[in-house]
Amino acid sequence: MNDFAETTKTDVLDTWMTHRETGADGPTVVFLHGNPTNSLLWRTTVPQVADRARCLAPDLVGMGGSGKPDLAYRFEDHARHLDAWLSAVVPGGELVLVGHDWGGALAQDWAARRGDGRVRGIALIETFLRPLEWSEMTPLAHEFFSALRTPGVGEDMVLKQNLFIERNLPALIPGIAEDALDLYRAPFPDPESRRPMLQFAREFPLGGEPADVVERMAAYGRWMRRSADVPKLLMTVTPAVGLGAPEMIEWARENSSTLRVEEVGAAGHHAPEQVGPEIGRAVANWLDEIS
Repeated sequence: MNDFAETTKTDVLDTWMTHRETGADGPTVVFLHGNPTNSLLWRTTVPQVADRARCLAPDLVGMGGSGKPDLAYRFEDHARHLDAWLSAVVPGGELVLVGHDWGGALAQDWAARRGDGRVRGIALIETFLRPLEWSEMTPLAHEFFSALRTPGVGEDMVLKQNLFIERNLPALIPGIAEDALDLYRAPFPDPESRRPMLQFAREFPLGGEPADVVERMAAYGRWMRRSADVPKLLMTVTPAVGLGAPEMIEWARENSSTLRVEEVGAAGHHAPEQVGPEIGRAVANWLDEIS
């Protein structure tokens, strides 16, 4: 899978986006990462799928090797750039979307807005299935996200301290190697470059805010219910907490059509760093079934 190490640059709107590509003839599978990672999140997942599909993994705008234009980095900004990238790189044909964290939200959003039959399937792990309420947060999470939303405080935490890379990733991925952390440090060398990470944290849909993000998530939730013609795979990990908590998975079972739920192993939120091959095998087997 040496070709997955290489990146391709594509002009997109006011900037560029980079992506990694490998694989064989077959369905096109697009792997979408979240915050604070990049396309290398999928480096042990994609090899399990590449013998049966064309695999593409972009860096979201402002992240990885993609450009960092002067944007607010709202959810809408990411969606517009992803739309443009997909139109340029995969202009036609069916797609299978695989998403983690904000990548899963963007995948569902794109599928819900297209409405043209291009989505052959959608696979998700540790992502936003619906908006949340503050009352659903643990006291620690409540304090954390409140701080991130506080002007000045969030900037100190993310822009100055680089908290998502230096503290959160090591805490959420016990034993993560320093060279793996370097993969995620590299795109964010200074405070200004870290603004996409901070804004993603402030886009977290809590208590009805931000209202536009909440509405888009509600809209794709409606699509997940009514799109019985689109197979869906929801992968879970143990211990199941946060976005992948049992109550969230149960909600998905009740509110998503044509849904398969599959456990992929012991991991935390950044599951592709811990059980990447298992995720890849689950996606590959599911692809065989839906082909």
